[in-house]
Amino acid sequence: MGLSGRQSGLLISPWLLLTCLQLGMGLEHISYVPHLSSATLAGTLTQSTFTLEQPRGVFTHLNISDFDPIWLVVAHSHAAQNFTAPQRVEDTPVPADFPQRGYYLTLMASRALYPSGQPANQLRILRVGNDTRCSPTTRGCNHPLPGPGPYRVKFLVMSDRGPLAETEWSSETRLQQAETLRATPGPQSAGAVVIIAILSVLLAVLLTALLALLIYTCYDTCGSTPISGPGESVCVRRYNPHHVFSPSAVRGS
Repeated sequence: MGLSGRQSGLLISPWLLLTCLQLGMGLEHISYVPHLSSATLAGTLTQSTFTLEQPRGVFTHLNISDFDPIWLVVAHSHAAQNFTAPQRVEDTPVPADFPQRGYYLTLMASRALYPSGQPANQLRILRVGNDTRCSPTTRGCNHPLPGPGPYRVKFLVMSDRGPLAETEWSSETRLQQAETLRATPGPQSAGAVVIIAILSVLLAVLLTALLALLIYTCYDTCGSTPISGPGESVCVRRYNPHHVFSPSAVRGS
């Protein structure tokens, strides 16, 4: 009886140890908050994209190999708290799942692409939603964002065994919205109509004055200059200056 109890205890102890290890193993927390690019770039925020700073040097001191993929999680602000890291690569949500789940994974990279330090002549950014050619059903597709948001993002490190580490969620990011043409209130619309009418009258008066000036100029020029037709003879009086006559010619005449 005692021997069997000791054997069952020996069998249960490794099982309890494995259970405790599994419970203790979770996502490693990285105290890094993704943020928008601080560089003065045109198009940092558009109607379908936004630009992030690369997390350079963030994943160098963790138990991550160079082959572990680092994903960017894009989520609606209200769906960020419901995000569950996929346990397998095959379960990675794609942009086509965004309307139902409220999040997807994109911009897969590796630790080697995010080294510490930055050369002075290089700009390291991540433009989210910048690929218009990939299919939204493709894993890792960086498809344009479907609306103004707000969005929140974080980085997730995966491996063949499942998720390893994750960063903090970013603050909310709202995209630009297209300005719609709206009708102005009544008094302003009436004023605009009056201004347009006055400008139209002035333009008509100006064109009339220019036309009258053109007609008057042409009439004045044509009326003061006689023009002979093909059947009309033109008499030209000959005039000889006095200094071309010689005295002999005068006497002979």
